[in-house]
Amino acid sequence: MRIIIVGDGKMGSALMNQLSREGHDITVIDHKSTVLNQSVNVHDVIGIQGNGASYDVLMEAGVSRSDLVIAATSSDELNILCCFMARKLGARSTIARVRNPEYAKQMQIMREDLGLSMVVNPERSAAREIARNLRLPSALNIDLFAQGRVELIELLLQKDNPLAGKSLSEIGGLFTEKFLVCAVNRNGDVHIPTGSFVLREGDRIHFTASAAHTSSLFKRLGIVQHEIRRVMIAGGGRITNFLARQLLDLDMDVTIIEQDPERCRILCESLPEATVIQGDSSDRDLLNEEDIDQMDAFVALTGLDEQNIILSMYAAARGVDKVLTKIDHIKFPEIFEGTGIGSVISPYRTTSNQITRFVRAMQNSYDSNTIESLHKMVDGHVEAMEFSINSVALYVDIPLKYLRTRDDVLIACILRGGNVIVPGGNDMIKLGDRVIIVARDGNIQELKDILQ
Repeated sequence: MRIIIVGDGKMGSALMNQLSREGHDITVIDHKSTVLNQSVNVHDVIGIQGNGASYDVLMEAGVSRSDLVIAATSSDELNILCCFMARKLGARSTIARVRNPEYAKQMQIMREDLGLSMVVNPERSAAREIARNLRLPSALNIDLFAQGRVELIELLLQKDNPLAGKSLSEIGGLFTEKFLVCAVNRNGDVHIPTGSFVLREGDRIHFTASAAHTSSLFKRLGIVQHEIRRVMIAGGGRITNFLARQLLDLDMDVTIIEQDPERCRILCESLPEATVIQGDSSDRDLLNEEDIDQMDAFVALTGLDEQNIILSMYAAARGVDKVLTKIDHIKFPEIFEGTGIGSVISPYRTTSNQITRFVRAMQNSYDSNTIESLHKMVDGHVEAMEFSINSVALYVDIPLKYLRTRDDVLIACILRGGNVIVPGGNDMIKLGDRVIIVARDGNIQELKDILQ
C-alpha cells in the first residue's frame, strides 16, 4: 500500500518502523530536514521536507495515488487540516491524531464531513490500558478481544505458582477454567509453545481466557488480587487527565503530583475529587510525606523515561504492589528485569498497533475474513490477531488437529455466539466465528496465512 505519514516525531517514527517492515511504500513529510534525513537513512522510506497541509507538498508526495494519509504532527489543528486536504486531493483514507480532550465530542460529529477514516489519541488509549491493568494488579499486561469477552494476559510465574514445572499438556486437566498459554518469554527467548513445553519459574507467559473466568482462574493459581483503592500518579499531563477520571469513576482515591502550577490549576478544576499536589515527583521527601508506602498502585507518567524508571523503582522498593511505567524512547526491555517495574506502557506503541490493524484490514478488504483486532506482545516479536469468519475458506469446518498450520502459529481462541472456546484438536472454525491467532513477527496478513 502507498502510505503518507505527516510528522516525523515519536508516533511517526513508530509507524514508520512498523509499517515499513510490513512492506508498505512509505513517504514521510516533515518540516525538519535533520530529522527527516535520519528517518530516510534508517528506514526504507521517501522523505519530503515541507508543510503536510500544503497543496504543493501533498501533490509532490503523490497524495492522489495514496491509499492512506496519517497525520501525526504535534498540532491537532494541522492534522485535521492535512487530512481534509488529502481527502479532497484523492487520498483513499485518512487518519488524524487528535489529542486535545476538548475536541473529542465534536470529532465524532465532524468525522464524516472532514473525510476522516479514524481519529487516534495516544494518551486516551494509554489511559485505558493502565486502567485495565489496575483491575487485575497481579497481571503485567492485559489486552482485550471480542469487545472485552476474551482477555490476553501477561503473567510472571513466581516460585510458588502451580504452573511452574508442568508441561502445557499436564495443565489442561488441572483447572475447570479453560485457558491457553500462547506465548512464553524466557530470558529474552520467545516461544510459541506446544503441549510438551514445560513452564519454569521466572517465565513471562501470555495466555488467553474468557473474561468471565479470569478472577476465579487467578484464585486457583494462588494469586492474591489486592484491590486497588489508592493510586498515586507522578506527572499531570494528558494521560493523567484521562486516567484519573476513569479511576475516580471507579471510586478510587487518586493523588497527582505535578510541578507546573498552571497544570495543577487545570487538574484541580477538571478533577475536583482528586488530590493534586504541586511539587517535584522526584523529591523523595515529598513522596514519603504523601504516603507512597500506603498506596496500592503507583503510575509514573512524567515526560522523561529515565525519571519514570527511577520513580517506579523507588515505589517498588517502598512496597507498592502495582507499579506502572510510561516509556516512550527506551527500547531495551531487558533492563527492567529485577527493577521492580512490572508493567510498561507506551502510548505510541498502543496507537501504532491500532493503526496497523486498520492498515491490514484495508489491505485485505478484498477478503471478507479480515482482521478485527491486533495486539503486539513480547516487545513486538509476537502478535495476537482477531479475525471474523464471514466466508467459507480452506480452514473452515475442519477439526484443528487436521489443519496443517505453521509451527510459529497458534489458534488461541474461538468465539461462537456468546461462547468463548479455548480450542482443542476436535474443535473447528465455523462460519460466523471470531478467531484469535497468535503468531511470531507479523507474518500473518490474512487468516489463510496460518496454513503451511
